[in-house]
Amino acid sequence: MTRGAIIVCGGRSKRMGRDKATLPFGREVLLQRIVRTLGQIIAPAQMVVVAAESQTLPSLDPEIRIVTDRNPDRGPLEALSVGLAELGPEIDAAFVTGCDFPLLTTPFVLRLFDLLGYAEIAVPNDGNLRHCLTAVYRPQVLPAIERLLLANRLKVQELLEQCDCREVSLGELRDVDPLLHSLLNINTPEQYEAALSLARIPFRLLPDGSAGQSDSALTSLGDAPGC
Repeated sequence: MTRGAIIVCGGRSKRMGRDKATLPFGREVLLQRIVRTLGQIIAPAQMVVVAAESQTLPSLDPEIRIVTDRNPDRGPLEALSVGLAELGPEIDAAFVTGCDFPLLTTPFVLRLFDLLGYAEIAVPNDGNLRHCLTAVYRPQVLPAIERLLLANRLKVQELLEQCDCREVSLGELRDVDPLLHSLLNINTPEQYEAALSLARIPFRLLPDGSAGQSDSALTSLGDAPGC
């Protein structure tokens, strides 16, 4: 299987109060961390970062493709459309995630690719929620995405209902990620603090009231035992 990846980072980050893509996490920022994690199993040329038109991104491998939403403020479904179109038929399936999943691990991603089988989508389902931004999508779902966007139906959950979707139970993921930290994203300073704590990176609030890590933070999550 030829694997690709789409990283969505064009959200408004209203609850965080600043752009999450450039939020510090050890010696790197969140977007760099996600790219580095996925880069262990996916070539940079097969990665697409979907950003807002005016968004400033951190330094990334020049082979990584950076695209912007055609129509702003239409959520992950728009980003998924742009990302899959950019990757094209050269990939068999793409792992799609946000830039705000700092505890994501490669064994978790590989498991989802393995569980995809002949389905069009493989998505974790915890019984209450399908985790659409830690899921694998085949390029074949692009026509269904475009139909939804044309009808101004912007929920990824609707796409899952229209496609051949492999619902992945949490039990199928726990042996590669026992605490399921790969499913944890950060939307608020409190969640950011919790993620830094799990990575054993000191946290503090900056003078302007926004979230930040301590100047003494020298350990990245990848160096933490068990991560």
